[in-house]
Amino acid sequence: MRHPRELGPSDVTRFLSDLAVDRHVSASTQNQALGALLFLYREVLDTPVGWLSALVRAKRPARVPVVLTKDEVRRVFARLKGRREVALVAGALYGTGMRLLEALRLRVKDIDFAKNEIVVRAGKGDRDRVTMLPERLTTPLLAHLGKARKQHERDLAEGAGWVELPGALDGKYPNAGREWGWQWVFPATRQYRDPRTGQVRRHHLHETMVQRGFKDAVRAAKIAKPATCHTLRHSFATHLLESGYDIRTVQELLGHRNVATTMVYTHVLNRGGLGVRSPADTL
Repeated sequence: MRHPRELGPSDVTRFLSDLAVDRHVSASTQNQALGALLFLYREVLDTPVGWLSALVRAKRPARVPVVLTKDEVRRVFARLKGRREVALVAGALYGTGMRLLEALRLRVKDIDFAKNEIVVRAGKGDRDRVTMLPERLTTPLLAHLGKARKQHERDLAEGAGWVELPGALDGKYPNAGREWGWQWVFPATRQYRDPRTGQVRRHHLHETMVQRGFKDAVRAAKIAKPATCHTLRHSFATHLLESGYDIRTVQELLGHRNVATTMVYTHVLNRGGLGVRSPADTL
């Protein structure tokens, strides 16, 4: 129970080692504890932490991602039919390889129906990329946007209809926040008043709503795998490789900076261990 100002590098190192060795926490939990200590010393105690930032962070062990088979994907989607918006988001995740928040942060202007393309803005690493728009999503997505536009027009008539804009665009284009192109593809059902500007806005659909709906569908489909929304991204990549697409193409669609990150999906292809046929099958 000593004050943090009295502690040094050796004390912090012992604490972090205790987390891993005695409490058996994961690497991410250990790194989270280190991040909390960095915040404490820098922001709360206003103490230089050059020695603390130099500590070696724990590395996450390599894990094979959870992947659903095509039949399992069909079974999950069949249980989502009563949840239109959740089903549409899940279809976009599996059909494009987007992360959940990348899909929820889509703007209307980012979907090009003529080219069957979706532009993912400011993805992981703040990078843009282009992915495909699945043909089977075109009709339900157009119907969904038709309803969203009517809702937006009602909001405009009531003096609302604003959305948050990225960066400082609201200062550069003061009225862009009410334009249809900047609206969320998956808007929330409720509005809120921004305390800074006083504007009545809509946020995008909250990610927990999609996560809960998907988890319920996985249980209803009686799938034992610990599948989450992100599992659809893993399944997208794996099924593309199974279909014969080259790994560089998959890398571009996923937005991976390094092809080594994409290589993990070669280990979950449905061809046995590393694609080798077992000698037991030759007997």
